[in-house]
Amino acid sequence: MRYLPLTDSDRRAMLADIGAKDVDALFKDVPAAARLTEALPLPRHQGELEVERAFTRMAGKNLSAGCAPFFIGAGVYRHHIPAALDQLLMRGEFLTAYTPYQPEVSQGTLQVLFEFQTQVAMITGMDVANASMYDGATACAEAAVMACRVTKRNKVLLSGSLHPHYAETTETSLRYTEMEAELLPPDPLGFEDLLGRVDSQTACVIVQNPGFFGGVRDLRSLAAICHEAGALLVVLVAEPTSLGLFESPGAMGADIVVCEGQSLGMGMNFGGPGLGLFATRDKFVRQMPGRLAGQTVDVDGKRGWVLTLSTREQHIRREKATSNICTNSGLCALAFSIHLTLLGGTGFAKLAELNHAKAVQLEQKLSKVKGLRVLPQSYYNEFAVHLGDEVKAAEVVDALADKGILAGVAASRFYPTWPELAPVLILAATETNTEDDMDRLVAALKEVV
Repeated sequence: MRYLPLTDSDRRAMLADIGAKDVDALFKDVPAAARLTEALPLPRHQGELEVERAFTRMAGKNLSAGCAPFFIGAGVYRHHIPAALDQLLMRGEFLTAYTPYQPEVSQGTLQVLFEFQTQVAMITGMDVANASMYDGATACAEAAVMACRVTKRNKVLLSGSLHPHYAETTETSLRYTEMEAELLPPDPLGFEDLLGRVDSQTACVIVQNPGFFGGVRDLRSLAAICHEAGALLVVLVAEPTSLGLFESPGAMGADIVVCEGQSLGMGMNFGGPGLGLFATRDKFVRQMPGRLAGQTVDVDGKRGWVLTLSTREQHIRREKATSNICTNSGLCALAFSIHLTLLGGTGFAKLAELNHAKAVQLEQKLSKVKGLRVLPQSYYNEFAVHLGDEVKAAEVVDALADKGILAGVAASRFYPTWPELAPVLILAATETNTEDDMDRLVAALKEVV
C-alpha cells in the first residue's frame, strides 16, 4: 500500500527487536472471539460519489429522533439546542478544541475554560471544577481512582443505580490495579441499602442521581455515613439539566461530582461525543485529574488566564501524574458553556421545571394503559415502567419502532442476565416532547401490550 511504505523485511526487523514472533502476537490481549478471521464483506474501493450514495442509503434505514415521537434516554438525552449556539461555536477564536501548551498566546481559549469551570462548580455546588474530561463514564472512573488516592484505601462501592456503562468503565479502569470495585445489583425500585455497606475499608461510594432507572434520592444521610467512616461520596449526574431543579450534590455533602454534559449544547449524534464534568472540594484540588485553568493578573495588573497545577499531568511529571488524561474536550465544553450562558440561571431552572412537568404529564397518560405499572420512585424527567409479567420490553420497543415511535430503552439491553427486568421499559420525556407525541405512544402501547 502506498500509505504504508514499510517492507516485509522492515516489519521482520521491528518484530525481532521487540521479541514478537509475528504481528498476531501484538494482539494477544484481544480475545480471539473479538478478532476478524477474514476481511469484511465490503467493496475494495469505490469512487467518492458511489460511497456517498451507499452511506446515504444506509443512513435512510435509521429512524432519527427528529422524525418520530422520541422517548429514549438512559444516559443520552434529546434537548433543544439554540440556533445561536452553532454560530457562536464557529467563531475563529474557538477553532481549536484543545487546551494549548502555551497558554500565554491563547488567552481567549483559557478564559472560556475558566468560565466553564465556574459554571460547573456553581451548578454542582462544589468549590472547583476542571477544564472537562472525555465523557461521564471516564470521569466516573477517574473519580474512583482519585478517591482511593485521597483515602489511601482500595475498595470502591458502586450503587445499583449507576449506569451499567459507567460501572463497566470504572471496573475496567481498576481491573489491573490494587483497587477493587464492588457493584451492587440493579436498583429499579430504589430499595438498596448503601448505608449498611460502608465500612473502614471503603474509599468511596459512587451513586447516580437521578439514577439509571430515573429515581431521585436525598443523599445527605449517605454523605454523613461516608464521612463518618472516612470514605468519600461520589455523585454522578447523567442528566445535568436536573441540577436546575434539585438541591445540588455539593449541598447534600458530595465530595466529588461527575456528570455527563451532553444534554447542554450537544446533540445525541448516535451516542457521542460526550463531555465529562468533574468537580470537587477545595481541599482535594491537588488530587483532581485533568487540566485546570486559573485566573491571575499580569505585570500591568490586568486579568489573565493560565494553566495551573500542571504538574499533575503526564506531559510534565508522568511518574507523579494524577491521571493519564492530558487534554480536555474543549469544543464540547465550549458548547456546554454557551448553552448554559444563553439560558442563564432563570432559564436553566425553567428548563428543568419543564422537563419534570413533561415527565409527569407522560406518567399520567401511561397510568391509563391497562396492565402497565410505573415503578414507584420520585423522578426528574425519566422513569421505569413495568409492562406486565409476560411482556418483553425489547419486543415492544421493536414493535413501536415499526410504527414510527421510539419508545424508550428496554432494561434488558443493559441487563440481559436479569430475567425479572425483561418487562421493564425506561422512558424519558424532555421539553422536546409534545402532547401528540405522548398520545401516539400511549395508543401504540395499548395496541401492542
